[in-house]
Amino acid sequence: MFNPSRDQARQFLIDVWAKRRNRLPGTPMDTLAADLVALHPEYHALLEAEDALTREWTPEQGETNPFLHLSLHLAIEEQLSIDQPPGIRAAFNTLQSRRGDRHEALHDVLECLGEMLWRAQRSRLPPDGDAYVDCVRRKAG
Repeated sequence: MFNPSRDQARQFLIDVWAKRRNRLPGTPMDTLAADLVALHPEYHALLEAEDALTREWTPEQGETNPFLHLSLHLAIEEQLSIDQPPGIRAAFNTLQSRRGDRHEALHDVLECLGEMLWRAQRSRLPPDGDAYVDCVRRKAG
């Protein structure tokens, strides 16, 4: 799943959560995704809803898109596993140590990732990995 459509990405998360609920085996990526979903009980019913593939979540409605949130979590886990951008793992480890809670630290990183992506889209420039890592470091500061 290197360039999934919106529906494919959503279906992946729906499917891994169904596998977890039904105690079915999955791939290592399935397990990672299901573990992330498990950390977000506020999304469980949404992932089980009939309209999960078609529903829209907009900031104007004051709602967080659960699929975007979980996808960003997956991206961060991949970044940490390969230390890309360079320095993200060390910055995260410092942040996690200071926060005392891995999930809370991941949410801090998620904010930095979201900001970096927003800036890249707005400026129509490539994402700035150095600014991203610096943001994580500031949160750990």
